[in-house]
Amino acid sequence: MSAPAEGERIAKRIARAGLCSRRDAETWIRAGRVTVNGTLVLTPALVLSDEDRITVDGQPLPEVARPRMWRYHKPAGLVTTHRDPQGRPTVFQALPASLGRVVSVGRLDLTSEGLLLLTNTGALARRLELPATAWTRRYRVRAHGAVTPERLSVLAQGLTIGGVRYGPIEATLDRVQGANSWLTLSLKEGKNREIRRVLEHLGLTVNRLIRIAFGPFQLGTLAVGEVAPIPAKVVREQLGALLPE
Repeated sequence: MSAPAEGERIAKRIARAGLCSRRDAETWIRAGRVTVNGTLVLTPALVLSDEDRITVDGQPLPEVARPRMWRYHKPAGLVTTHRDPQGRPTVFQALPASLGRVVSVGRLDLTSEGLLLLTNTGALARRLELPATAWTRRYRVRAHGAVTPERLSVLAQGLTIGGVRYGPIEATLDRVQGANSWLTLSLKEGKNREIRRVLEHLGLTVNRLIRIAFGPFQLGTLAVGEVAPIPAKVVREQLGALLPE
């Protein structure tokens, strides 16, 4: 087995082939399920060359899949995780098995709805989540309480709440419906529960939160619970240099 300094760790190679996460791959290796060039491997620290032959449970490792992406209309009531310690239903349990193993680009919390991007490539998901990518997330928000466009305008400068700094948010008041206000918010950071916290600071209580766009990708008319592949040409055009080699 060759182990060049510029090679790739075995757990990462297994994860890139789409069989499991890198953490699961490390567990499989320690459990004696993986061989390289016919020799049992028990350490996930092994570095591979392109010529090394890997098997998992006696089966050759699949070729590394080309990066693919899907749009998913997440319903409220699902957590965006592969395993939930509290036993709540997850996004990945709800997805069709035909997708194979996918990961999400960022998250939507339990009660949030709307566009969730999925990919078969963990490296791509991590790149798209980086603050440097600076993709705009756009949301439709229903919140209990009254607010004026002038009051919303303070969000454009960013806020510090409880010692946490939130970046600029573009917010518009779309309409008032009884005791609720419908808003459209656009932001780039997407900190945990950011929208709920900044609107609470303005005296509003969010009771519905729908992501309608993430970067260049739109929710559009995708039905709740529906998954739609993003054409490879569109992925190449929109992501360019962000795509892993």
